[in-house]
Amino acid sequence: MILYDMADSGNCYKPRLLMAKLGVPFTRVEVSSHTGETRRPDYVAKNPNAMVPMLELDDGRRIAESNAILLYLAEGTRFLPADKYERALAYQWLFFEQYSHEPYIAVRKALLTFPERAKDATPERLAQTLERGNKALGVMNQHLERNEFFAGSAYSVADIALYAYTHTAEMGGFQLDAYPAVAAWLKRVEADKGHVPIEWVG
Repeated sequence: MILYDMADSGNCYKPRLLMAKLGVPFTRVEVSSHTGETRRPDYVAKNPNAMVPMLELDDGRRIAESNAILLYLAEGTRFLPADKYERALAYQWLFFEQYSHEPYIAVRKALLTFPERAKDATPERLAQTLERGNKALGVMNQHLERNEFFAGSAYSVADIALYAYTHTAEMGGFQLDAYPAVAAWLKRVEADKGHVPIEWVG
C-alpha cells in the first residue's frame, strides 16, 4: 500500500500510528500542502479534494480522509470494537474529532506555527479557536474522568483519532494541565503496545 501524507500533519499521523501497531508494511510518499504539492494535477487526479492523507491499496483503489482510513485498517482488529454499541461510540468520537476538535485545536496550532497561515491568525480567529478547542478538551476530560478510553474499556481508533492533535495541543496555546483526565489518558495511549511518535514516518 502507498500512504500519501505529510510528516507534520496529525491527520496523516493517525494511519501511520495504526499501521505501525498492526505491523502493516506501506510505502510513504510525502505530499506537502505547505509547498502546494497537494494541488498538483497528478495528485488532484487521484484525490480531487487535494488533501492528505490518502491511502492507495495494492489493487489501486484509494481511500481519502484520515478517519475513513483508520476504519478500513482497523476492520477485524482490536482497534475497532466488535460490540455494536461500543463500535457506535467509536464512530461518535471520530465525528466529534473532525467536527468539534480538529477544526479548533489543530487549526489554532497551524495558525501559530505555519508561516503560510500567519495571515489568517487574526485576534478573532485565535480567540474563537481557543474557546472552542477548550470546549472540546472539556468534553473529553469529562468523559475520561469516568472512562479509561473513548469507546468502551479498550484502546480503539477513537483514541488514535483524538490523540493525534491533542498530544500537540500545547503548541497551539492550550493548557493541558487544566485537563488532568486528558493528560492521564495521553499517557495511557503512549503506553499501548507498538506506539510510535508523530516523527516516525515508517
